[in-house]
Amino acid sequence: MARKFFVSASVSLALLAVPVTAGQAAAVEPAQSTAAVTTVYYDASGAPSFRAAIQAGAANWNNSVSNVKLQESSSGATLRYTEGNDPRGSYAQTDGHGSGTIFIDYSQAQQYDQTRIAAHETGHALGLPDNYQGPCSELMSGGGPGPSCTNAKPNAQEVSRVNSLWANGLLSTGAMQRIYNY
Repeated sequence: MARKFFVSASVSLALLAVPVTAGQAAAVEPAQSTAAVTTVYYDASGAPSFRAAIQAGAANWNNSVSNVKLQESSSGATLRYTEGNDPRGSYAQTDGHGSGTIFIDYSQAQQYDQTRIAAHETGHALGLPDNYQGPCSELMSGGGPGPSCTNAKPNAQEVSRVNSLWANGLLSTGAMQRIYNY
């Protein structure tokens, strides 16, 4: 099934021939252009207790952004989820370019919304930093708003930033690995 991905009319028509990732079809409508869509493959087998939350978090990103898509795959995955106990809580160790490891802490997942944790940490793998001072409506505010915050969807600014970061596909992978805590 072909999927259509479009960028705003403000994008130059010179981008009409931008390739898409293998397996994705592109379509062009008059006065609009296609953008490259990069697929990030993730493996949730290392976090079986949170697989549904990881899938829901990935779906929230997929329903929001247009330049990168998250797809579960046990082989060839560059992003891996794990689970366990860690006094640091949940965290992402990532270069922000779709690769790395996301760890979901059991204790933290009992206090906070599991889908929010998974979506938040996935946001780091897509290039977003923490903003603990942000409101609950900001996914990257993480645990800052407290355990009553269950919003697991990125806001318009976060969506815009990820689309901007991934506008030209997967960028340099030479970036330093960073660790972000929930």
